[in-house]
Amino acid sequence: MKTSSDSDAKKLLKYWQWRTLIATMIGYALFYFVRKNFSFAMPGMEADLGFSKSQLGLFLTLNGVIYGLSRFINGFFADRLNARYYMSIGLMLCAISNFAFGFGTDISTWITGETSGTQFTNILILFMGITLLINGFCQGSGFPPVARLLPQWFKPSELSTKMSIWNTSHSIGAGVVGILCGYIMIHFGTGENHAGAWRWCFWIPSAIAFAGAIGLLFTLRDNPASVGLPEPDGTTMSDKTASKEEKSAEYKLFLRKMVFGNPLMWILAIANFFVYIVRFSVLDWGPTILQQSKGISSTNSGWLVAAFEITGIVGMLAAGWITDKYLNGRTHRTCVFCMIGTALSFAIFWLIPFNNEINSVFAGISFCLIGFFIYGPQALIGIAAANQATKKASAAANGFTGLIGYAATIVSGFGFGYIATNFGWNIVYISVIAVAIAGMAIFLLMWKANADGYERAKTIIEN
Repeated sequence: MKTSSDSDAKKLLKYWQWRTLIATMIGYALFYFVRKNFSFAMPGMEADLGFSKSQLGLFLTLNGVIYGLSRFINGFFADRLNARYYMSIGLMLCAISNFAFGFGTDISTWITGETSGTQFTNILILFMGITLLINGFCQGSGFPPVARLLPQWFKPSELSTKMSIWNTSHSIGAGVVGILCGYIMIHFGTGENHAGAWRWCFWIPSAIAFAGAIGLLFTLRDNPASVGLPEPDGTTMSDKTASKEEKSAEYKLFLRKMVFGNPLMWILAIANFFVYIVRFSVLDWGPTILQQSKGISSTNSGWLVAAFEITGIVGMLAAGWITDKYLNGRTHRTCVFCMIGTALSFAIFWLIPFNNEINSVFAGISFCLIGFFIYGPQALIGIAAANQATKKASAAANGFTGLIGYAATIVSGFGFGYIATNFGWNIVYISVIAVAIAGMAIFLLMWKANADGYERAKTIIEN
């Protein structure tokens, strides 16, 4: 018989589950305020500072590689440290480094006493590179705490749906900062190229992110036990009494069996590489592609990228719901269909010109459909990694898949910048379509895999 105390505990758990979900969504969206603002500032930096697409692409690549390494490193710490402080402090540091980036030209002028020239440019690139790398490293403290928090608060059978809801934070953050930066470029700049506006694309989002980091400190809690609540059903695993050394050895064995020695985790990581190439081709180069290959204004490109993110939200929610409802939690099967849709949508967007009203509508719809399809795998890979590694190593597993995934910036950043400069945007389009098809093929390799690794994990722990 259920008692009133049991009912009260369930209600309280539900409250904290939704509080944690919403707080981490807002917090991670703010990480995007101080990450993807760079993409919207790039056309202004190209015009103001004379940076080439290859140089801007190199910035993107270095930032992405450092971020991937940081997620990998932070994954190990986040599994064992307080996620509340981890995420909050990380966001504060991102905001500070991002704010400093906007002062690059001032710092270069102060050091060299010049406002242009080779020495000025070299110092400017060095300072911007350092602050961007610091930001990239601190960005790695955003997702690992979430990858630890959500499996702590939600049972595996509902994690696909809940984590898909959470993953809308990517799209919300990128979409809102896109609109914000679009208006900043118009209203804070001067002249045809909106001179000087790119700096405000760093300062204003940084201030908002810093305020949000303070809010996270007051909102988050590490796990149900920290507020006196029991673990959710289906997440309890035997935990033998052991010394600190024995527990450390057990954890290392668990990582070896469930993460690094797990073939499914390698498939997810490699698939993540292809997913992120497609995703970053739009997130990093979207405003530039829309303006330079399709002739769209900075404001309208900001709105179109925001629409891409909105349809991405719908795609994530649909992918999570379909996975739990019809595919018994097998996220990898949903990803196969999503990658097919991504390739087709990208091909349609490439082939339809923005030369009249009807074509513009259909091209815009196809651009948004890219978001609808690619954000399904983007969300589901993290869910699959968390479920396969269980809550005991969910952050480490996502750090591992993220490390491989963010190596994609070598291709999407410098690679696509080089291709666009030397061969044109059409070759970029063809490359992205080929990558989407390759990603679909990788997901097919684990078609018959189980939805999670909890049974396997119990065997490892008990033996």
